[in-house]
Amino acid sequence: MGGRTPPGIPWDALLAWYRANKRGMPWRGSRDPYAVWLSETMLQQTRVETVRGYFARFLARFPDVRALAVAPLPAVLKLWEGLGYYSRARNLHAAAKRVAEAGAFPRDAAGWAELPGVGPYTAAAIASICFGEPVPVVDGNVVVTYSGLADGIRRAASALSGLGVRRGDRVAISAQKGTGYVFFYFASQL
Repeated sequence: MGGRTPPGIPWDALLAWYRANKRGMPWRGSRDPYAVWLSETMLQQTRVETVRGYFARFLARFPDVRALAVAPLPAVLKLWEGLGYYSRARNLHAAAKRVAEAGAFPRDAAGWAELPGVGPYTAAAIASICFGEPVPVVDGNVVVTYSGLADGIRRAASALSGLGVRRGDRVAISAQKGTGYVFFYFASQL
């Protein structure tokens, strides 16, 4: 993995797990700033299963930023009904007007963060996904995953220490499916 990464995390194992378990999502793999921005905005405090249908309907009605910018706000809010947090839709509409006036999407996180309703996470996600800007994209899910892995490392280290295992010792640990090879990796890193 390139760039700066937190130490002590088995990145190869984590990425292998992701490749084996990732869910298909209509916006995944897109580098279209409008689609990524729309998905990131809709996904704020909303479940993926809920967003799927809204995302498809929204793109069908407002296929690009110009279509959204010229749409009347009541039409945008009507299509948003059921997603909640209507300030997201109002901000998305206001920001679309600014992007359309500018004639182009911002190309970096700082530019995205200047738009109404676009916070640090969303700005970093769009800039990273769509324009390759090497900015950290950290949301609650990343924090939970990292904390869980760090806690797993601490628990494994403590348990192994209690068994007399020391740094550099090679051990194989059998665990439930899906966790065994990760804990083996952790143990070899102690």
